[in-house]
Amino acid sequence: MTTSLPALRHALPRDHAAVVAAVQTWWTDRSPAEMRELSLLLPKLFLQFFSRTSLVCEEEGAVRAFLVGLHPPDAPDEAYIHFVGVDPALRGRGAGRELYEAFFRGAVAEGRTVVRAVTSPSNARSIAFHRAMGFGIEPGDAVGPGGVSVHTDYDGPGLDRVCFLRRLDGGPGLIR
Repeated sequence: MTTSLPALRHALPRDHAAVVAAVQTWWTDRSPAEMRELSLLLPKLFLQFFSRTSLVCEEEGAVRAFLVGLHPPDAPDEAYIHFVGVDPALRGRGAGRELYEAFFRGAVAEGRTVVRAVTSPSNARSIAFHRAMGFGIEPGDAVGPGGVSVHTDYDGPGLDRVCFLRRLDGGPGLIR
């Protein structure tokens, strides 16, 4: 038996409160203070100015998954996925894949040929998901947990990140 996924649509500024509430409740492996800190990565400006490139899965008026992404004006061939969340009750049903594929289609329609994303070196689930979605890991300057290449201090002192790149035009990729 297949279960259909919630309806997918472009994000709207009015979704901001629901997205922040999701971040403050869905990351159950973190303390409430850590979840609040994580939600600070999503100021309302992302849904005000990048609503056309951000997506929401909605079911019965509730946000069940979201992707905040953008097409940077300073890199006209690139797209960037900033933040993604899926309700724990919906995980494993393809919602993340659906969000990414819809974002890829939108990027291609706008002439973008590369998608970038970053994650924490300790987020093994995110690293595995990005690899499964066809992203390569950009070589960094250190090796992190599990032997993954890491960019040290990427987001500031002590804030190392794994940097991903996926080509949308069939061009050569990176480390898989």
